[in-house]
Amino acid sequence: MPREFASVGVVGLGTMGAGIAEVFARSGIPVVGVELNDDCIARSRGHIEHSTERALAKGKLDDAAREALLDRITYTTSLEALADVDLVVEAIPEHLDAKGDLFEQLAKITKPEVILASNTSSLSITEIGVHTPRPSKVVGLHFFNPAPVMALVEVVRTVVTEQDVVDDVVALAARIGKSPVVTGDRAGFIANALLFGYLNHAVTMYEQKYATREDLDAAMRFGCGYPMGPLALIDLIGLDTAYEILDSMYHQSRDRRHAPAPILKQMITAGLLGRKTGRGFYTYDAPDSPTVVADAFTPDNASAASGARPVRAIGVVGTGTMATGIVEVFAKSGYDVVLRARGEDKANGAIAKVRKSLDKAVAKGRMAAEDAEAAISRITPAVDFSALADVDLVVEAVAEDIDVKREVFTALDAAVKPGAVLATTTSSLPVVECAAATSRPADVIGMHFFNPAQVMKLVEVVSTINTAPDVEATVTDVCAKVRKVPVRCGDRAGFIVNALLFPYLNDAVKMLEAHYAKAGDIDTAMKVGCSLPMGPFELLDVVGLDVSLAIQRTLFNEFREAGFSPAPLLEHLVRAGRLGRKTGQGFWDYG
Repeated sequence: MPREFASVGVVGLGTMGAGIAEVFARSGIPVVGVELNDDCIARSRGHIEHSTERALAKGKLDDAAREALLDRITYTTSLEALADVDLVVEAIPEHLDAKGDLFEQLAKITKPEVILASNTSSLSITEIGVHTPRPSKVVGLHFFNPAPVMALVEVVRTVVTEQDVVDDVVALAARIGKSPVVTGDRAGFIANALLFGYLNHAVTMYEQKYATREDLDAAMRFGCGYPMGPLALIDLIGLDTAYEILDSMYHQSRDRRHAPAPILKQMITAGLLGRKTGRGFYTYDAPDSPTVVADAFTPDNASAASGARPVRAIGVVGTGTMATGIVEVFAKSGYDVVLRARGEDKANGAIAKVRKSLDKAVAKGRMAAEDAEAAISRITPAVDFSALADVDLVVEAVAEDIDVKREVFTALDAAVKPGAVLATTTSSLPVVECAAATSRPADVIGMHFFNPAQVMKLVEVVSTINTAPDVEATVTDVCAKVRKVPVRCGDRAGFIVNALLFPYLNDAVKMLEAHYAKAGDIDTAMKVGCSLPMGPFELLDVVGLDVSLAIQRTLFNEFREAGFSPAPLLEHLVRAGRLGRKTGQGFWDYG
């Protein structure tokens, strides 16, 4: 049976500590809140009263429940008031020495069996616990901000934390309505360890001028379904806070990817801390406002497509899922489309797939029957490349094999009229290699649709060192006309989305194989704590572990970054034939 926590103490009643005190009190547990002085207590009391007023206005509390909640919190400036509590949660500023001193004092004041917990987001629980004579009773209890709203709580065990302590704290977290996950004591725990490596990588991309802030953020929102792009998220968190977390992670992990990008320090020094100062990576209409306003770095979307070549007819090479999806997108948008296949049966089969997809849209009321018929009528099947002679844009969507793609581009070079744009929808191969197979590399570009193309809004527009500006403008213009969101980037492995996504997924696998946390806890942490649509292992199983491994190898081979080396566990699962949902087994088993 888990122990009964009759009362808890919270030391440090700033934004985080006040929120934690409110959570416990709302669940019927008396709270002793400790602050430095009466002024701090007044601020803390005001914060909790304001927070509960908002809950009252939203119907989440009634008057009686609010009064009862407020009555359960006792405020004091004396640590001695914690002598009889069953749990103490420390929520003071992120300074190891200060936390160590506090825990040393708490160990002298509290009962021998009391659990001492730290709400630190990045410091070592082990290093905090050694300041007490009973480190086996010390645990991390990391709430997320704002604590009354965010459901995730990371329970951090050290190598000496008693299992009963972990079990009791997990049960308590569930009792107060939170989703607890258990992790070992490593830099960043689960959520921050995975999140901030990804955020730092995005900052580095921006610093290197690989892509604009808008394109980086749009890529992850529309390509992965993330609620916020990475740079907008850092602005929300605060650049100074992000820097401190990354710096703490780096000093523990010594992983170069955790070393804060230099631009972060420069921006912090300049006072550009994000939303709270009104300016960070973006500019806001006021401090603490979420409203972004145009500034000197805001792109001129009107000029992005200026100089675009006229596109009336489009060719698509390929008959797979991606190819047929792209054909449907273009045909629905009013373009005449030539679908080139290796045989008449394949061409007709591909058009049948498009018709089936359109019929589903009609059945669901998303499209009129006459519009579906009009779209089908715009598609012309073809076997010979010569049928593409008069198109203005060709999108190659054949197998992810560079030799096959080179053959296609050589054939297109011979068949298609001068001035036509030649695009590849590769997700991982170098676009420049496709261009090298032609006599017109300036006309070649990447146009990476996401699967399913009919649904996903994002298209990565990938220019090589040879791509002409008007070719990029042409593809950007076409994307807008087919109601897609184009993001522009250079020709290097992973482009934007895969380059940011797969190292994060790989880090999750390494975390699992190191036994720091279970797969379910890692998935829960990223869904509940970071509001991601899927946990990393759920997503890996959907993508396919073999596909994920191939992408990770491509990234490692291009960047030679040690942290990008594929996790051995991922390689072992692929060798064992556990490829994810398509085989019924991956990180998870499927019925």
